[in-house]
Amino acid sequence: MNTISPDRSGPLALFSQRLEGVAGVERQQAVAALQRVGLPSRRVEAWKYTALRALGQTSLAAPAATYDVMAARAVLDDVLAAQDTLAGLPRLVFVNGRYAPELSVLPEAVKVTFFADAPRFGTAAAPDRDPLVALNTALAEDGAQIQVEAGVDAGALLLLSIGLGGQDSTFSFHPRHAVVLEAGARLALLCVQAGQGAYFHNPVTDISVGNGAALEHVTLQLEGDAAVSLGTVYANVAGEGVYDSFALGVDGLLLRHEVHARLGASRAAVHVNGVQRLGATQVGDMTSVITHAAPDCISRQTVRNVLDGHARGVFQGKVLVEQIAQKTDGYQMNQALLLSPDAEIDAKPELEIYADDVRCSHGATVGALDDEQLFYLRSRGVPEAQAQQMLIEAFLDETLALIAHEGAQALCRAMLARKGGAGASA
Repeated sequence: MNTISPDRSGPLALFSQRLEGVAGVERQQAVAALQRVGLPSRRVEAWKYTALRALGQTSLAAPAATYDVMAARAVLDDVLAAQDTLAGLPRLVFVNGRYAPELSVLPEAVKVTFFADAPRFGTAAAPDRDPLVALNTALAEDGAQIQVEAGVDAGALLLLSIGLGGQDSTFSFHPRHAVVLEAGARLALLCVQAGQGAYFHNPVTDISVGNGAALEHVTLQLEGDAAVSLGTVYANVAGEGVYDSFALGVDGLLLRHEVHARLGASRAAVHVNGVQRLGATQVGDMTSVITHAAPDCISRQTVRNVLDGHARGVFQGKVLVEQIAQKTDGYQMNQALLLSPDAEIDAKPELEIYADDVRCSHGATVGALDDEQLFYLRSRGVPEAQAQQMLIEAFLDETLALIAHEGAQALCRAMLARKGGAGASA
C-alpha cells in the first residue's frame, strides 16, 4: 500500500485516500513521484504565480457513479445553442470525467476508443516532472482515444467535458485523452469544458501529429463558477505537420491551460494562441513550453488578456531552441488590457536558444483603455459602456481571427459576448 506525503495540510492530502488504493505499475510510479515532490506550490518556478488554495480543505472524492441527466443535458444544450453549427457535429460527451453515450454522437471518419476500456498513458506526458500529470496518471478513469487514419480529412469533432458540482468542491475527475493523426490526416477538435458549481477538473491530453498532418485544437474553459480546471496538453509534431491551438479562458474560479509542444522534424509548425476574459477574483494561467528540436520549424504564440475587478492573469511562455534547430522562426507576444486598478497580470515570456542561426522574438505589454479613444467615441454620442465594449472587441479581434475553424471562432466570440468581451462580429 502507498503511503502519501506526511504533510497532511498540503493540497496532496485532499487525495490521500484515493491515492492509497491505486494499482498498476504506471499508477504506482505516479504516486511515488507525488510522494517525492507533492503538488506544486508557488516556490516551484513554473507555479510561482499560481497557488492551489482554490482547491480548498475538503478531501476530493471520486464522482458519484450516476449523474443528473437533465442538468447535463441543460449544459449541453446551452453550448450547442451558442453556435448553430455545433449541433450538426459529431460529439463525445464526458460528464464528471466519464463517457456519456446517451449525450454523444459518434463520428464516422474518426476511430474512437475509450481509456476506461483499455487504459493507455502514452509516452509524451511526464508524471515524474509534472505533478498534475502524475495525479492524473494515478486517478484517471476515462477519456477519449481519438485516431484519424492517414490521408483522411475527418472534419470537426466536439469533445465536451461537463462538470456537475455542488456548492463545495468535494470531488475531482481526471480524464486522460489521446489524439493521433497519421500522415496527411486533418482534424478540427473543439474541446469545450463547461459545468455548474464546484469541482476539480484535471485533464491531460496526449497529441501526436504525423508527417504532413494538421490538427486545429480549440479549447474553451467555460467551467462552473467555483470550479478549478488545470489542463495539460502534450503535442509532438512530425515533419511538415501543423499543430494549431487556441485556448479561451472565461469561466471558473481558477483556470490553467498548459501546453508542451515539440517540433520534432523539419518544417513542422506550432501555434499556441489564446484569450482570457476574467473578472471578480478569477485567476487564469496560460503556460507553454515550445521546444524546437529540428531545423526549419516555425512557432507562433499570441495571447491577449482582458482583466477586470480583482482578476489576475498569468502568461508564462518559453521557447526552447535546441542546437540542432537551425533556421528556427519563433514569435511570442503577450498583451494585457486591465480594466480595473485592482486587476493584475504576471507575464514571463522566455527564450532559451542554443542554435546560432535563428529568428526569434518575444515581448509583453500591459495597458488600460485609451482615454483619447474613449473620448472620441463619447464625443460622437456613443454611451460609455458601449464605447468601452467596442475598444475591448477591437483589442481581442485580431487574436480571435487566428482561429481558422469558423464555427469554433463564432463559439468563442459568442461566449465572450456573454461575458462582455468581444461580440459576434468578426
